[in-house]
Amino acid sequence: MTTSPPTLAIPGQLLGPSSRFQPGPGTHLHEHNLYSSLLGQVHITQPLRAPGPAKRLTKITPAPAPAELPTISVAPSSAGRSTSSSSVGGEESARTRKKREVLPEVGNVVLCRVVRITPRQAVVVILVCGETVLEAEWQGLIRVQDVRATEKDRVKVYESFRPGDIVRAEVISLGDQTNYYLSTARNELGVVSAMSEAGNTMTPVSWKEFRDPETGVTELRKVAKPQ
Repeated sequence: MTTSPPTLAIPGQLLGPSSRFQPGPGTHLHEHNLYSSLLGQVHITQPLRAPGPAKRLTKITPAPAPAELPTISVAPSSAGRSTSSSSVGGEESARTRKKREVLPEVGNVVLCRVVRITPRQAVVVILVCGETVLEAEWQGLIRVQDVRATEKDRVKVYESFRPGDIVRAEVISLGDQTNYYLSTARNELGVVSAMSEAGNTMTPVSWKEFRDPETGVTELRKVAKPQ
């Protein structure tokens, strides 16, 4: 049974197999599957069909070329946009109030963006809790001892995260009044989307490296295994 791609994707979310779609902007290929690199709307573009040559009755028509696959892409979108309709606006306000009531709890898996790193921790803002895009941005910390489960004494924060990275993490403590404490110490947790120093969206090539497809340069990260 074939499942349809989601309409809204989060970084690291499965979009479909490479046998059905071509990768477009905002996606990356990993082990014959396409994954979202961004938080945004999913778009599928059908290939343009070029007009074929006029039929000639005196010639044998060659077999048609294999059909080109549709392209799947993800475009960034912002949550909570207002609408001009008052009735729709009322529904949107109700949804927004509901979103604001969602707070990360211990055990939740969240998506966050790295805003700053120090030798001891990465400072992040939490964007998504479970499958809910949060209206407010909550601050969190990934401490050096919570980056991975093994060889904790050898972990270097700057080799695991960089500002701008999108990270899948688990809430392990409500922390203090200003920060949640997060962990990436499981295979499926870590960086799911990263930009290279050249400004290109990179693809994961191992559990600790991303590669820039344009320049071929690799950069160290604590990579999340795609789910």
